[in-house]
Amino acid sequence: MSIPEHVVLIPDGNRRWARAQGKPSFFGHRMGVAAFETIFDYALQQGIPYVTFWGCSINNIQKRDPKEIKFLLQTFKKYLKKLAHSKKIQKNDVRVRVLGAWRNYFPPDVAAAAEEAMAATKRNSKYNLTLLLAYNGDEEMLRAVQQIIKSGTKKINPETIKQNLYTKELPLVDLLVRTGGDPHLSTGFMMWDTQNAELYFTDKMWPEFDKKEFDRALEFFGQAGRRLGK
Repeated sequence: MSIPEHVVLIPDGNRRWARAQGKPSFFGHRMGVAAFETIFDYALQQGIPYVTFWGCSINNIQKRDPKEIKFLLQTFKKYLKKLAHSKKIQKNDVRVRVLGAWRNYFPPDVAAAAEEAMAATKRNSKYNLTLLLAYNGDEEMLRAVQQIIKSGTKKINPETIKQNLYTKELPLVDLLVRTGGDPHLSTGFMMWDTQNAELYFTDKMWPEFDKKEFDRALEFFGQAGRRLGK
């Protein structure tokens, strides 16, 4: 089976899944973290070099209920600290990146946890875990255009654009997986990097997304006739 180099996960459905269980949204987010840990471990076993996970958009941080936002931020802080001190992450030579506008929106303690996770793993190179936090694709592209204009460069080509994106160190996306039964992309999500990606949508809510469903996504990728725009 063909293994993608770069897999992106959009974990939709935490809150809807929690409601179906008669639980508050916090429960769905907590189980969502557990699902991510399971899937990322499995991705390492499959030898996938780059795994990217969309943790939250800018709207998620600005417009949701304050109690839910506080819970999300503390969840991010706890998980980022866990990554910074994880023996498994070091043993597997995993580099952690936290990309997005989080420095503008996160409180200092959560931002510090993100910096700690990146600093602790910056010398690792075999595997790559990227967390997109306070990330919007349209904001990323606007920021890239502004940086290019500011630089005064006269020559704009695909490489110029890529080098001004948050994701400049990442390869283009091979497989994008979205859970939650709503087949769409949001906020211009990774609009440059998903230009040739295979898109896999599943009805499963993120907390119930398991290894078997991930295998189905990988099988879907392996069977796709990738024309890459040709």
